[in-house]
Amino acid sequence: MPTFTASDGTRLAYRVQGTGAPVVCIPGGPADSAYLGDLGSLSAHRRLVVLDLRGTGRSAIPEDTSSYRCDRLVDDIEALREHLGLARIDLLAHSAGANPATQYAARYPERIGRLALITPGTRAVGIDISGQTRRELARLRKDEPWFPAAFAALEAITEGTGGDWDAVSPFLYGRWDAAARRHHAAGRPRNTDAVAHFAAEGAFDPEATRAGLTTCKAPVLLLAGEFDLNSPPRSVAECAALFPDATLVVQQGAGHYPWLDDSDRFVATTAAFLG
Repeated sequence: MPTFTASDGTRLAYRVQGTGAPVVCIPGGPADSAYLGDLGSLSAHRRLVVLDLRGTGRSAIPEDTSSYRCDRLVDDIEALREHLGLARIDLLAHSAGANPATQYAARYPERIGRLALITPGTRAVGIDISGQTRRELARLRKDEPWFPAAFAALEAITEGTGGDWDAVSPFLYGRWDAAARRHHAAGRPRNTDAVAHFAAEGAFDPEATRAGLTTCKAPVLLLAGEFDLNSPPRSVAECAALFPDATLVVQQGAGHYPWLDDSDRFVATTAAFLG
């Protein structure tokens, strides 16, 4: 697995899959990037350069835990661009990984070729998701056999009386089948320090990030899942409005991992955008 050195000396790893022009992929979590797989065979169309965020996968644990902060991860993306010798990068980010990717686009707009944000987190641009929005979206699944228990757990989390996030995981998948259960178990974040420091004080400056995005002229794809409680289509649409050249796609029947729910549709949309 190839590695490179971040600006603070931390050794970071990445894996390469597929052939063709590279697209740098940033996972969410912060979790081992293995949960992305080959993004539903997107690697048949582009060469995926998938970063293991610091302290996850095969990347080293940094000496300074404050470097797990979201805005600090922007430096790691820039170091990877320099390591690859690219003047500009096509960048794809999933979930929480969309936060440093969005901050990167705001800080280095001229270094973005195309930007694909897949079921993106929106904390970097200050878009909050209300409990009511999540409830409304959850009720679309009311006929699923797992719904009563999952919705009760969601209500408890929303009201601040519970915290069983595993119980609401069916809402993140278009189908809560054996494959989804395996994927959920394998994709859990393992580095508690990385998770705890990701959103530490100073990690986000939404006003500055929004201002920076107005100068990002690169084409941007924002792909939402119809049923995704983590990144509801309404919130993703609000994020899309911040970019000068954005395309919003809502993948029907999908949750937070659209390449699992319908890989053909996901790859068709994403590969066409990336070119």
